[in-house]
Amino acid sequence: MGKRLFVAIVAVLMFCVAYGEEVLFQTNAPMIINASDAFRVEFALNAKPDDKSFVAPSFEGFNVLAGPSVSHGSSVQIINGSMTKSYNYTISYVLQAQGAGEKSIGVATIGVDGKSYSTQVTPIEVRQSSAEGGAAQNGRSSQNNQTEQTLEQRAAGQLAQDDLMLRFNVSRSSVYKGEAVRATLKLYSRVNVIGSEGAKLPSFDGFWSQQLEAEQGPFRETVGGKVYDAYNLGEYILYPQQSGKLTIESAKITIVAQMFVRNNRPRNSFFDNTHDIYNLRREVVSPAVTIDVKPFPAGAPASFTGAVGKYTMEAHASLTEMAANSAANIDLKISGTGNIGFVQEPKITLPATFELYDVKSTEQIRTTAAGSNGFRRFEYPFIARAEGNYTIAPIEFTYFNPESRQYVTLTSDSFAISVTPDKNSSSSSQVVSTIVGKQDIKLLGSDIRFIKLTRPNLHTVVSPLVFSPLYFVIVVAMVLLSVALYFVISKRIRDSHNTVLVKGRRANKVAVQRFRAAERYMREQNRHAFYEEMLRALWGYISDRFNIPVADLTKETIREELTRRGATEQAKDITAIISLCEEAQYSPVESATMTEIYGRGIEIVSKIESIVKK
Repeated sequence: MGKRLFVAIVAVLMFCVAYGEEVLFQTNAPMIINASDAFRVEFALNAKPDDKSFVAPSFEGFNVLAGPSVSHGSSVQIINGSMTKSYNYTISYVLQAQGAGEKSIGVATIGVDGKSYSTQVTPIEVRQSSAEGGAAQNGRSSQNNQTEQTLEQRAAGQLAQDDLMLRFNVSRSSVYKGEAVRATLKLYSRVNVIGSEGAKLPSFDGFWSQQLEAEQGPFRETVGGKVYDAYNLGEYILYPQQSGKLTIESAKITIVAQMFVRNNRPRNSFFDNTHDIYNLRREVVSPAVTIDVKPFPAGAPASFTGAVGKYTMEAHASLTEMAANSAANIDLKISGTGNIGFVQEPKITLPATFELYDVKSTEQIRTTAAGSNGFRRFEYPFIARAEGNYTIAPIEFTYFNPESRQYVTLTSDSFAISVTPDKNSSSSSQVVSTIVGKQDIKLLGSDIRFIKLTRPNLHTVVSPLVFSPLYFVIVVAMVLLSVALYFVISKRIRDSHNTVLVKGRRANKVAVQRFRAAERYMREQNRHAFYEEMLRALWGYISDRFNIPVADLTKETIREELTRRGATEQAKDITAIISLCEEAQYSPVESATMTEIYGRGIEIVSKIESIVKK
């Protein structure tokens, strides 16, 4: 009884699997044939058909040499307790074209469980056979020529100039600086492609590039009135970093095409093999593509730093009432679509008695075929040193909208901050660590106490020390110390408001953080993320150290800036490393190892840092 039950369960499962999947019925035929060649056409079905339900097309323009021939089979697999069943049913014909030209295999129909299914019309290009034409003039001469030719030569002779094409298709050929361009590298084929070798992709010089995940294909596409199998070899989002004529250089790849070459061996029957198979290698090169990059219109506001797209902005203060010598922050979030990865922190103006510290940034960006979208969040930590009622001026952020061709300025509300007296100095450091974080700012509230500049209320204390020599020494020392502290604090306040100086000082620190992230990706063997982080580290370091907006950064500006500072050799080295990273980011073949590039990147930043600090 148990055995019968098991058999019954298996039968039910097989039935469910067999009939639960989608029914597919399609035509398999070559895209290109010679008029003299016989070829096979298959009508493939993944289910068991109804009896006598198959209706073949008329095969107009072809001679039916053999068929129909039916083959079918099924298989059952049990993997990890999961059962799958597949069924295949194929009807085959052997045809020969009635002359050259554009022809097609018509629609075939078949029934499955009482439901009718149909194939699509399949176009076939029939070429005039060169061997056939020669035989019309001199059959013996044609046969001798084929014999003398090598298999490679005969295979190459069957491949037309436009049977394999490589092209970069761009979404637009005229854009503004910083506006996204989608570029797709496609291979168009009219022969059977079985592989590729030695791909060489462009470096996208002048562009900031990001690769997208895209379905490879093949897809049926019509180009110049001819039908091709199209393959996506790479899809990219490009952001031009400079205006003028930018060129996407040619891509190169060696394609391995499987060719069927007619042989001259005698045959004993019609079904003997009359063709040899040869894997022909052919290098294809894409034409260079020129993009016209327009500069930004004149009249850009001071708050514009190169953001392009459509954005929104949110801003708020973490505290509206706080004690003196405690910390708070302004939180700013910019969201939208465009070159959001290049959005820089907007400038903020604080009262003179507020100390601004390093701005923290976080981001969440997703890149699609439409461009990049997401947000960048900036935190401006500060310490209020003196009590009073203060107003922080509104923050401005300007972006360029390429659709309206206008600058758009977003403005936050002003921030009213009430600072109360610091009654408990011992608790100020605790407040700081709670709001800002121990790792970000250490002891901000206790490093240097704010000096009140109002007239002090002093009382004379009767002591033997008064008017003694030691007394005057102490008084002079205190005065000198107070003056020194005053200048130190004033300099700190000035430096904290000097965004250029702050960015320059933190450039090396930020680069080190990004190098650490790159090292993590290197250990994980995540090539794409590693090279992207290395590029962010190198570009970001130059931008911060020399106060050059990311949108204006090019290899040429880097060379000019470093050469002006006497670092000519370092200029060559860092641009070479950037080129290696850009090339290796998407290339299947690395010209240098990740370890080598990582070490060279750290070394060159250290050298530049030592030169700049002299």
